[in-house]
Amino acid sequence: MKKKWISGMAATVLIAGALAGCGNSNNSNTTGSTNEGNASNGEQTTNSGNEGSKTEKLNLRLYTYGTEEAYNWKKTLDAYNQVNPNVTVELVQLSEKGDTQEATKKLDLAAASAEQIDVLMFSDAAAYAQRVVLGMAAPLDEYIAKDGYKVEEDYKVDTHLDGKVYALPGKFNPWYVLLNKDHLDEAGLSVPSDWTWDEYADYAKKLTKGEGATKRYGTYFHGPQNGGWMEFLKLKLENQPQNSEFLKADGTSNLDDPNFRATLELRVKMEKEDKSSVPYSDIISQKLAYRNQFFNQSASMLTIGSWMNTEIGGTDKVPLAFHVAVAPFPKNNPGDERGLTPVTTDYVAVSNSSKHKEEAYKFVRWYTTEGQVVQGKNIPAWNGVKSEQVASIIDIILSGTKNPELVDKASLVDTLVSSKASQIIAPASYQAEVYKAINEEYEKLILGNQDVDATVENAKKRVDEIIAANKK
Repeated sequence: MKKKWISGMAATVLIAGALAGCGNSNNSNTTGSTNEGNASNGEQTTNSGNEGSKTEKLNLRLYTYGTEEAYNWKKTLDAYNQVNPNVTVELVQLSEKGDTQEATKKLDLAAASAEQIDVLMFSDAAAYAQRVVLGMAAPLDEYIAKDGYKVEEDYKVDTHLDGKVYALPGKFNPWYVLLNKDHLDEAGLSVPSDWTWDEYADYAKKLTKGEGATKRYGTYFHGPQNGGWMEFLKLKLENQPQNSEFLKADGTSNLDDPNFRATLELRVKMEKEDKSSVPYSDIISQKLAYRNQFFNQSASMLTIGSWMNTEIGGTDKVPLAFHVAVAPFPKNNPGDERGLTPVTTDYVAVSNSSKHKEEAYKFVRWYTTEGQVVQGKNIPAWNGVKSEQVASIIDIILSGTKNPELVDKASLVDTLVSSKASQIIAPASYQAEVYKAINEEYEKLILGNQDVDATVENAKKRVDEIIAANKK
């Protein structure tokens, strides 16, 4: 599997390298992908003011998809320069829109063109793992050991791949459940602080109201759709400390895990028996949007990622007209560990081509710890951030919404503080094929063309065939 992955990704980079050069957007703290004013090794020497003495200046280049609006770069990088006056971090913003796919293509082009890259950011585990295999990120274990901490203890996201660390996590976006608190009050239900999927299903049933076109559903599950949003077909896998994906870490199928079957049974029960979940056929045929379903009060609960923090207080585009509360991602059993959930983060790495790896690491460590607090735009993955600091960051985030007073901040903070990520499993190069096969078998199930037994059997058979074909 690994050879297949390497060859596939190498081909991508070679193709990218053959394309025309790319441009990068500029702002007050941004330069393009070329910088003729800097020496090729990123160093400059300037007078310190004393005759005959010189101070060495170091210029590090940070390649990112993050926009100024979303990441507060100028304030953050200025703060680093204040505590490290001989180091400047030059921002290379790869997408004006924060488009991660566009940014990744440009990053591959920059790497193929041998541009000076010192620090790079990846938006998801797949992009991180794939570029580690390509040798784009340097191992950080030596520096981490010297600093005397463990990633799995210092951060909420463990970034180990094959026993080594190639990036530290920046922001922390766990999945959670958004709740219409007005609907909860109406049904006599409290805001859960620790619950199971069975309790979630019970809430959804009690929150469902009416019939026909005006029916209010207890919950809305946005996926899967055309091989995307596959998180919604592994709900009872994702809250496990290991083997939380369709494929195991060794590349074999994980579809014989009872929690995959249990997820399918949950989805069928809620949609077909309880009729408390928006029908999959409606989601596909009407191209429903999860924001509209929740904010228009067509559904009382929404399981989604905490990128919604910037929107749950309402925006000009999607206003808020009710009280919102937040609950943690449900567990399978009452005795299970609380807080395990799917998590998205920024994987901040040191470029393997950097001539200043130690200095680049020092920036990465600062940025993923104190720098996250300075940035004040996201909840940090760093465990050094205390609950009261999380509350302050949430205040800043909610202040950018239209009606922050309608958000139950206490439930939001409690959920974020208690959340933690399960083990990262490096995606296979044929992950899209796996998703497509499982999605198609699920559609047969939910549209009434086969039962759960046949769905599990057929999905496992197809995925095993995909794995075998990619080993050749």
